[in-house]
Amino acid sequence: MSATAPESGVAGRLSFLDRYLAVWIVAAMAVGLGLGRLVPGLGEALAKFTVTGVSLPIALGLLVMMYPVLAKVRYDRLDTVTRDRRLLLPSLLLNWIVGPAVMFALAWLFLPDLPEYRTGLIIVGLARCIAMVIIWNDLACGDREAAAVLVALNSVFQVLAFSLLGWFYLSVLPGWLGLEQIGLNVSVWAIARSVLIFLGIPLAAGFLTRRLGEKGKGRSWYETKLIPRIGPFALWGLLFTIVVLFALQGDAITSRPLDVARIALPLLVYFALIWAGSMALGKAVGLDYPRATTLAFTAAGNNFELAIAVAIATFGASSGQALAGVVGPLIEVPVLIGLVYVALWARRFYTSPLAAPQKETTCA
Repeated sequence: MSATAPESGVAGRLSFLDRYLAVWIVAAMAVGLGLGRLVPGLGEALAKFTVTGVSLPIALGLLVMMYPVLAKVRYDRLDTVTRDRRLLLPSLLLNWIVGPAVMFALAWLFLPDLPEYRTGLIIVGLARCIAMVIIWNDLACGDREAAAVLVALNSVFQVLAFSLLGWFYLSVLPGWLGLEQIGLNVSVWAIARSVLIFLGIPLAAGFLTRRLGEKGKGRSWYETKLIPRIGPFALWGLLFTIVVLFALQGDAITSRPLDVARIALPLLVYFALIWAGSMALGKAVGLDYPRATTLAFTAAGNNFELAIAVAIATFGASSGQALAGVVGPLIEVPVLIGLVYVALWARRFYTSPLAAPQKETTCA
């Protein structure tokens, strides 16, 4: 069988929404920008209802987006992930040492004269993935159980380490290097609250759905009947979130295109470096395609909900830090959806005998 045959078979079984996802994402971005630019006061209206500093419509969209994917997770297989040190140790290294350091370096390299945007980018780099990365991982045929474990691990470290890392990268390290120092005062409870809302709620809902569904109707019914019914809501939630996200900052983005471009450039470099480096590291340590892909997307993705909330709470909704936080996901969404296609193409270079057949049947 040719290298492209499995991918063609999977593509043939995809729904109309799945098959043209890139088109729908671009359309959602355009609709959001148009609404934010053409409807007076829309951004302010959406921003009035907030949860931990994040628009309530965005929060609802994220919860709808994450729930179906977490309902698909086989929680009885999680122990096989927690025992895999080839996955867990590189993930911790990439997320909590390499990622923040790379973003710090790129922010200073590309934005030495724009301290507000630079600080916003550093905050984005400190906020590791807990939400939308689950969607990218699932679309790229990554390991769902591994993604659930790594996201939960990031959540714990986020509560414990975010404030400390913010202090280090904004105050201590710049002082050592003779650079401008900025303070960041964020409570542990604010971070924990963000994690509980954006991960805890959909994770609990997904776990209970599988537990009760399998107990009441059996695993076969759950996998073949229920999951196909709730699965499309993940992509609808994603598209809704993108529309709202772009609408919130549509006017600022279209009125300051040069600023957005300058913020976008280091982000593009960051996503490319971290994702490609993580895929290469996964292959080097012997991970199969699904787990190498999960390693790459969980390392490259960021918790923009927390980054935006921290920037708004600390510096204000109209600050340059807040704009940089919002530009983060606006760049991340199209870049990482593009990397989904790159990952699927790169699958042919992973020789694990289990990788291709497994994902041919479960990824559609």
